[in-house]
Parts: sequence; structure tokens; C-alpha cells
Amino acid sequence: MDYYQILGVDKKASKDDIKKAFHKLAHKFHPDKKGGDEKKFKEVNEAYQILSDETKRSEYDTYGRVSPGGAADGGGFTGDFGGFDFSDLFRGGGGAAPGMGDIFEGFFNGGRQSRRGRDISIDIQISFTESIFGTERKVLITKVGKCDDCGGSGAKKGTSLTKCSQCGGKGRLVETRRSFMGTFSTEKECGNCGGTGEVAKENCSKCFGKGVLRKNEEIVAQIPAGIEAGEMIRLTGQGEAISRGGAGDLYIKVHVEKHPFWKRAGDDLYMDLKIKLTDAILGTTYDIKTLDGDIKLKIPEGVSSGEILRVRSRGVPIDKTGRGDLMIKIIVPIPAKLSKQAKIAVEKLREEGL
Repeated sequence: MDYYQILGVDKKASKDDIKKAFHKLAHKFHPDKKGGDEKKFKEVNEAYQILSDETKRSEYDTYGRVSPGGAADGGGFTGDFGGFDFSDLFRGGGGAAPGMGDIFEGFFNGGRQSRRGRDISIDIQISFTESIFGTERKVLITKVGKCDDCGGSGAKKGTSLTKCSQCGGKGRLVETRRSFMGTFSTEKECGNCGGTGEVAKENCSKCFGKGVLRKNEEIVAQIPAGIEAGEMIRLTGQGEAISRGGAGDLYIKVHVEKHPFWKRAGDDLYMDLKIKLTDAILGTTYDIKTLDGDIKLKIPEGVSSGEILRVRSRGVPIDKTGRGDLMIKIIVPIPAKLSKQAKIAVEKLREEGL
């Protein structure tokens, strides 16, 4: 799956170019819209989540894929060459000798792994107006987080940490293994101290030395102006924590309530306005509600049903540089019945060729 091709942008595209392309395609394929395509909408959203994140984009550009956990995944080597399956070399065989995957991990990663908790996601719903101007939302979630009593150290209050006896305070352990290619030494994180090099003299009574526990936590999310339904907000380090490690990320999926008469299309807002036949012929002024308050809309003489009148800078904010427009579609209903006098007036219009 080529994320750049999905969004229709070049590999050198800027963040703004990627965002604009996403907004355009998300509007085009949104499932709630007539003619929308849920499958393509999900593909567009997935592409945006990867390319809008600098780390994930870098991994994708380097390896061609990004794994669900966020690490790049080159896909490995598999296949049959002359009856020899190279994939066996890249899987640990379970015996004394390591697989090629274990050896190459030692070469390229130094045996190091990023210790962090899992990513979590929640859904929130906001009003149409909040999606246009942005808002702040407080959410109470239950997750595994750092212990408040020990601050994540796992040590009892008033006690200190001591040097880990297994790794000597280095936080790493060196392991030597043999293979058909020779002897290899790899460095791995110490399991006793979690790579910190320190352990608690006395365990915290609240988390029992783990440094983490399940708890309720209030998260404050800043919803940016102009966000669209289905977009995701990433809060780094607000996911679940692990013992003596970092925290994952929190992803917030935003749902937007439908408005009774406004509809959004990219950075513009659309609405229908019914006017009288006589007002369409002679022209007049109508009071119109906008997101910024009421305005007086001038209806020009001879306006046609279906014609769209534009009110500039009354739409969606565009990256603090301006606003989209409000597009008003004129609807002129034809009366089903006419009074005697009205019929006479219409007959006169017919005589004039109107």
C-alpha cells in the first residue's frame, strides 16, 4: 500500500500539503456523504496517520511499511531458492543456536528494545460548532499508569533505590551465543531492573514494587479548529505505562454531531435557504444565521432556484491564515395553489412573455 499514492502527493510533500490532501479526500470519500466510500475513507485516514507523524513517516520512507506498534517492518525474507527455505534462518529454531533474525537483531539494534506501554484509543463526540472552532475536552479514562505514591520507581516512600545485583547497575546484560557463523555477543536489557540499573530496597505498598497500577486518570485533550469527523488526535505518552518503562500513546477518534442545517465540504459550509417567488423576482434582504452571528444577506433581483450565493470568510478556519466561505443555495418553491388575484397577476406576466 503506497500511502503517498493514496493521498495523491509527492514523497517530498510538506505537512501542509499532506493535510490539505487528506481533508480533500476525506470529504470526498466520507461514508456519511452521498457517494462516499468507507473502504477508501479508511485507507485515506490510515495514510494520513502515518505520513502526518514524523517518526512513522521516516520509518515508512526507510522500510516501506510501519507495523501496528509503530516500528518499521521491512517484511523480512521468505521464499524457496532451489529447495532451500531462507525463512528458517530468520526464525529462532528453539535450540541452542540462534536464528539469523536473532543475530541480525544484535547487529542492527544492539539487542535493544524500546520499553513502553501499549497504545490505547478512545472515542469522543463533539458538537458541529466545536469541530469548526476547536475546543478543550476533559475525559476520565481507566488505564495502567505510573503509581502516584512512588512516582513509578516501585520503592516505598522514604526509601531509596539500590544498585541491581544482576547487571551491576549497568541495566544491560551481555550474552554470548554460538552459531555456524561463529561466536556472537549481544547486549540485552536486564530483566531484574528493567534496564534502569536500580531496584527498590523496599517495595511500594501501593503498587507492590511494580511502579504501575490500574487507575482512573483525567486527560485534557485540545481539539484543534477545523477537525473533521473520523480524524484521530495523538497524545504522546498518555497511553498505558509499564513497570520501569515508558508509556504508550493515546489516540482519540473524534465524532462530530450533525448540524440541523449546515453541512461541511472541506473548508466551506453549505446551507439551503427557501425564499418566496416574489422575493426571487424582485430581490430583497434575508436575516441569515452564521457561526459568527446573524448577517443580512442581499437577494439579487431575478435569482434562480438552485443558484448559490457566497458569503466570504464565514466558513471553517484554515490553519489560522483565513476562513472558508459560507455557500447558500437558494430554493424557490412554486406555490401549489394561487388566489384569484395571484392568478391574474401571473397571467399578466405571461402576457409580457415572462
